[in-house]
Amino acid sequence: MWNEARSKAPDAASTIAQRAAGSVWQESPLVGVEDLLKANHAAASKKFRLGERPFLELVNLRGDPADAAFASAVANVTGCRPPAKPNTVVRGNGYDVLWLGPDEFLVRSQQQQGATLEVKLREALAGQFASAVDVGSGYTVLEVSGENVRDVIARGCPLDLHPRVLAPGQCAQSHYFKASIVLVPVSDDTYELVIRRSFADYFCRIMLDAAAPLMS
Repeated sequence: MWNEARSKAPDAASTIAQRAAGSVWQESPLVGVEDLLKANHAAASKKFRLGERPFLELVNLRGDPADAAFASAVANVTGCRPPAKPNTVVRGNGYDVLWLGPDEFLVRSQQQQGATLEVKLREALAGQFASAVDVGSGYTVLEVSGENVRDVIARGCPLDLHPRVLAPGQCAQSHYFKASIVLVPVSDDTYELVIRRSFADYFCRIMLDAAAPLMS
């Protein structure tokens, strides 16, 4: 979330980042659970760890992947063509493109960027029956890992998490208790989750609570 009225320096670099222009601050939705996250990290347990990949660019992209002009325009910006196979992820030059529907994708930067992705895609798609909308201020990306990570996710998510069903290179939309999620396997013991920022505080609290019995 952009907060131009913020006047104090950030207490934690991991959750608040300063933008160069106009002393604008971008604040993580996890500021209210910093103490819980610090306790989780301090435990240094191999069983489960929860963290944030803050301030990644996220753009909701709509268009027909079978349209050569659309696919080429996306590839020119991201380094990869949008995936045509359901529930898959393709990686390009600094960006991932996640399949959300037959004509809907989530384009995500792999690192913190300068909030230019929407502009680049709009320019590349000019004149086409397509759209690109920046949704980065409404979502955040979390990373969960550890020996018991699948058990922790399974406590609130109905998906079959076995690697034979959901493996790296795939993604799935579901929910964790009452929070909607996009789940992205990274490896056998690491997952990334795209979460609405309005649910992020709740999500962290309930996931850490679900993980507590499995930490020892």
